Amino acid sequence: MRAVTTSSSPSLPPPVADVDVVLPCLDEAAALPWVLGRIPAGWRALVVDNGSTDGSADIARAHGASVVHEARRGFGAACHAGLAAATAGIVCFCDCDASLDPGLLVPFVREVLDGDADLVLGRRRPQGRGAWPAHARAGNLALTRMLRRRTGLRLHDLGPLRAARREALLGLSLDDRRSGYPLQMVVRAADAGWRVTEHEVPYRPRVGSSKVTGTWRGTWQAVRDMSRVLHEPPPVRADGA
Repeated sequence: MRAVTTSSSPSLPPPVADVDVVLPCLDEAAALPWVLGRIPAGWRALVVDNGSTDGSADIARAHGASVVHEARRGFGAACHAGLAAATAGIVCFCDCDASLDPGLLVPFVREVLDGDADLVLGRRRPQGRGAWPAHARAGNLALTRMLRRRTGLRLHDLGPLRAARREALLGLSLDDRRSGYPLQMVVRAADAGWRVTEHEVPYRPRVGSSKVTGTWRGTWQAVRDMSRVLHEPPPVRADGA
């Protein structure tokens, strides 16, 4: 199996420029000010409004973010709309529910820029009661084990905090528009021979209610979406191997 680096995030160096941060958003008005206040200086926040009714888009603009509207509901639909709208050389992804600090993406980006990794993921470490419900953690564990069998990557998490080069991500031709999008990104990156690393990041209780894994039903739907991705056959190489 291919080795995957796992470490705690180092102290943050000065931020680098030419980075877009995609923030899929569905009714996150209460969390947005905290999240947008932690976007590193010089980076652009792309808040993808996925049908919010709580004024999230207006709050995002008021805090300096660019807003992209995606009418089609689905986590993958929002993420991919943000990727399509991005223009920077490096694109990051982060939830905008205040469970993750986008400032922690700085070393992720540097690792990509230095050529040490093609895709960097955050391995979530829950901080406090309720940060990561048991059913959501169990679903994540099952998926990472299946991912290991499918790709050989020894990952521990499929968390939403991640960084990669924009053109390379577009080249993966991601087409899942539901909960399977984050996993499809990793599977297709592995199939393409990308170097994938992960680093520990603190994971806090979210602000507001979860739209995906806040319930057993939501977690089951997410696992089902992702399981379909794992059944995609690996690409056939030109040499027939």
